[in-house]
Amino acid sequence: MPRTLYDKIIDAHTVCPLDDSGQLLLYVDRTILNEYTSPQAFSGLREAGRTVWNPSAALMVVDHVNPTASHRTAEVADREAAGQIAYFRENAHDFGIELFDILDPRQGIEHVVAPEQGLVMPGMVVAAGDSHTTAYGALGALGFGIGTSDIEHYLATQTLVYRRLKTLRVVVDGDLAPGVTPKDLVMEIIRRIGADGATGYAVEFAGPAIAAMSVEGRMTVCTMIVEAGARGAVIAADEKVLAYIQGRPRAPKGLLWDQAAQAWLALKTDDDAVFDREVHLAAQDVAPMVTWGTSPDQAAVITAHVPAPDSEADPSRRAALSRALDYMGLAPGAPLDGIAIDHAFIGSCTNARIEDLRDAARVLRGRRVAAGVRAIIVPGSTQVRAQAEREGLDRVFTAAGFEWRQSGCSMCLAMNDDVLKPGDRCASSTNRNFEGRQGKGARSHLMSPAMVAAAAVAGRLADVREFTPFEEVV
Repeated sequence: MPRTLYDKIIDAHTVCPLDDSGQLLLYVDRTILNEYTSPQAFSGLREAGRTVWNPSAALMVVDHVNPTASHRTAEVADREAAGQIAYFRENAHDFGIELFDILDPRQGIEHVVAPEQGLVMPGMVVAAGDSHTTAYGALGALGFGIGTSDIEHYLATQTLVYRRLKTLRVVVDGDLAPGVTPKDLVMEIIRRIGADGATGYAVEFAGPAIAAMSVEGRMTVCTMIVEAGARGAVIAADEKVLAYIQGRPRAPKGLLWDQAAQAWLALKTDDDAVFDREVHLAAQDVAPMVTWGTSPDQAAVITAHVPAPDSEADPSRRAALSRALDYMGLAPGAPLDGIAIDHAFIGSCTNARIEDLRDAARVLRGRRVAAGVRAIIVPGSTQVRAQAEREGLDRVFTAAGFEWRQSGCSMCLAMNDDVLKPGDRCASSTNRNFEGRQGKGARSHLMSPAMVAAAAVAGRLADVREFTPFEEVV
């Protein structure tokens, strides 16, 4: 029977079925642990007197609560954060798991670190305590987030109780226009299908526009599709993926690489496989996007206007729209490209890789952040930071008036010192614009890194296409 890529990966990792409803015992190749979602799992292991079944199949990375100030030290002033990190270190030592601590040159956001170390490869199943583990779909792997009890179960057994998902293929034809990025594409997809449009599905992305993307661009798409409810995302591996993985520290080498590469290129959806649902869109119809509300699907093209609640026929959606506009302090009919901002933030697992920083630098070269705007760039990893400095991007950012910070999750979820105040309005390259996501009462507008850079310079939400042509950064 013809099979989808998702089904092939699940079939290859099924230990045994558990019932007739689709529930099964799934072997998981790897997990990445952070200091915020893992403590209870380790406490559970300790209380039960259990060990970690395969410590080498896990990596521990400090990323959620660590400070990102420009000068990094091992000291953490916040007592709660310091306690979480200390227990994290204790667990790494006691259970024999490798740790990328704050001062480790490989430290960074887990979903940036794992691929750059070569820990994620096509055909793998990776489960971790963060919903954006879907990022690994860009490498032909299946990644998904799990809860604390599942983390404990995985650590003890390297398996999970899992229910097979339905399959959704998103096909993107044509080419993205200049100034339009993978972030804009995935925001448009979420806007079209809704915040629950992929609930219960594993999403496969396909089509010429996806094939033309870099691996880093694909990571952005796979990371953010979870905001439409997806529980998994995959893109078939191609030569770009092989080029991205080859030579990385943990990647196969020699004959093993040759064998793996051949198998990875063959791992794809069969031509006549049937998906439970398909969505098609034309890349040329996508334009630079921003969110105006408090859900990632409450988004529009930057040249549009704030929608009016009266335009929504469904009573519950109309009420949600009204609540969102009230929280965001926006009036219906106001042009999106006239909304003034106080902050600009470039970072997160969705958009803090080296290509994202290059995109921002193209806009910022020779320009200055508007008066009254605080602008921050937090690289996705220490290695991304070092690469950016080798390319001179840090000098572009600081000359423009951006703060050049150390790596971590930072203002994406406001678990460290990077917190907005009530009423602050931020142009953000992150993945969620929920109420209070970047600080209690803070107002977040999601967009691409290039759009954040444009907004920082303009002092308002702005169309990055006004800043073309895009200069090459050297």
